[in-house]
Amino acid sequence: MSKLYLENGWLSMNKAGELLCGDHVETVNREDSVIMVLADGLGSGVKASILSTLTSKILATMLAGDMTVEDSVETIALTLPVCAVRQVAYCTFTILQVDKNTGEVYLVQFDNPDLILLRGGKIFDYPKEKREIAGKTIYETRLMGRTGDLYIMMSDGAVHAGVGTVLNFGWQQPEIAEYAQRVWTPDLSAKSMAAKISDACRELYMDIPGDDTTIAALRIRQRQQVNLMIGPPMDPAQDEAIMGDFFALEGKTIVCGGTTSTVVGRYLQKPVCPTLDFFDPDIPPIATIQGVDLVTEGVITLGRVVALAAQCVSNEIGEPTWLTGKDGASLIARLLFEEATNVNFYVGRAMNPAHQNPDLPLSLNLKLRLVEELARCLEQMDKAVTVRYY
Repeated sequence: MSKLYLENGWLSMNKAGELLCGDHVETVNREDSVIMVLADGLGSGVKASILSTLTSKILATMLAGDMTVEDSVETIALTLPVCAVRQVAYCTFTILQVDKNTGEVYLVQFDNPDLILLRGGKIFDYPKEKREIAGKTIYETRLMGRTGDLYIMMSDGAVHAGVGTVLNFGWQQPEIAEYAQRVWTPDLSAKSMAAKISDACRELYMDIPGDDTTIAALRIRQRQQVNLMIGPPMDPAQDEAIMGDFFALEGKTIVCGGTTSTVVGRYLQKPVCPTLDFFDPDIPPIATIQGVDLVTEGVITLGRVVALAAQCVSNEIGEPTWLTGKDGASLIARLLFEEATNVNFYVGRAMNPAHQNPDLPLSLNLKLRLVEELARCLEQMDKAVTVRYY
């Protein structure tokens, strides 16, 4: 397994009145590197969508096949369809490639707003070399990335936000960089940074975007494991063995469910201490057990986490409320979505008599399916997920 974890995420906002986005992000997750391409097609709507999709897919595929940037850009110049009205095949793009083992960064920029690099939470002024390829003036950058680096790409819809309304000249790239620096925190994920900037753009557009707007981000970080247990074993005789395996794992621990908490408390010889703080009326309060990072209720809380995970992978605009929430579901979401790179689920298949009441909500009968759905969402976030049933 590679030493570094390259976490990425993006959000797109269509121009008002358009069904398709004229921007496209293509990501290739190779064994040794991650390649991200953000392309912005000329205009908006169907034609722009075709241009950006072709550009991003061709560039990402060719670079993933170890083709040179010269060959890739020349292929783009020869492949893109020419607009019948404007007599031009025009698509801007940003290419970001990061090596998972060494952290080496390769960046190519053509007519998109400059990539923002936050290093240690501060704006970092990286070098750029001007080149001509196939009649296009591109800017090329090579540098060594560091753990904690956050790379932010954007289409020009971001810098046009607020033009003629809230701001006279839009939200310029240096101002966006200052905003990113201001909202940055050490644990903020790439997707959450993209969400914060996208949400600010939407507000500047006053919910009527004047252009397609895409924010894509990539963060270099070390791997971190989080382990979640829900449900006791089918055979109570396995309690000691399962608990021993679970607490031998590296990383943070989450325990979900009242019965599970009781078994864990007995194993650790520590009391389960419930809290009475209802931060969300629909989510039961958390508890504490010395030696466990987070203790929550079971299926109701997990059901909310699954809903939050579905929102997180949808690429819809909107700052995630779970970043600041204090309820059990928000706390789990932060650990799994923001902190974890590797997630281990320990899922007990013992039957809970309370969940067999036909008058209770259907979601209470779906523990195993909730775990499966959550695991799928986490894999879409590029987490390494394992599920063990017992």
